[in-house]
Amino acid sequence: MKHAPAAVLGAATVVLLVGPLLLPDPDAADFAALLAGPSAAHPLGTDQLGRDLLARVVDGGRLTIGLSLLTVLVTGLTGVAVGLLAAATGVVGQALIRVVDVLAAIPVVLFGLLAAVVLGPGIASVLIAVSLIGWTPFARQTYLLALVESGRDYVSGAVSLGAGPVRVLVRHVGPNIAAPLAAHARVRFAATLLTISGLSFLGLGVQPPTAEWGAMVAEGREYLFTAPQVVLVPSIAVVLTAGAVAWWGRSRTNES
Repeated sequence: MKHAPAAVLGAATVVLLVGPLLLPDPDAADFAALLAGPSAAHPLGTDQLGRDLLARVVDGGRLTIGLSLLTVLVTGLTGVAVGLLAAATGVVGQALIRVVDVLAAIPVVLFGLLAAVVLGPGIASVLIAVSLIGWTPFARQTYLLALVESGRDYVSGAVSLGAGPVRVLVRHVGPNIAAPLAAHARVRFAATLLTISGLSFLGLGVQPPTAEWGAMVAEGREYLFTAPQVVLVPSIAVVLTAGAVAWWGRSRTNES
């Protein structure tokens, strides 16, 4: 059980990398097999346009996971920088964290609506919506971890030797909080994947006919009772991926 998340993620990675080389065109329509069930030609069935669901869920996974990774990278670097800055600036840092708390309380969907109004629905809108406040959990986590580490003896020793606050945080505190921050990033990746899929499901993110897990669920929801695979396949992909990454992240947090 301990290695189950890693096994799921490893298998998913192999499928996403190798799948496009072996599977048919995800946008190719087979009008003789509309909403068909699983078969030798289409192992997971087809959607309402006769497109192979296995090919589309693999293609959509590359986009959904890619967007999630990019967002976590950008928001993680931003949040860690803000958190370290807040930890190094005393009263100013405390005020900065209060601002972070206010921003974190604003729903991502609201930013998604605003971005969609300004830019129109699409990849740019969903990235902006998630990134605008996605850095706040990283900032708060970094700030709290840095405060705890700053009270340890090795930090006092570095200060007594003349190290300034920035040097202490970057050279001494930073490396010691890297592991819990990496675990936090995995949990945030799971949340980000769900958010991006959710915004696409609401029509604010990736637009059809582009394959993306949330958009695929939205496209197929009217066929839920006649051809449930159209909804279940991308939904299961979202749940398994997000669940495996979150489980992996929490297990690493407990170990830390």
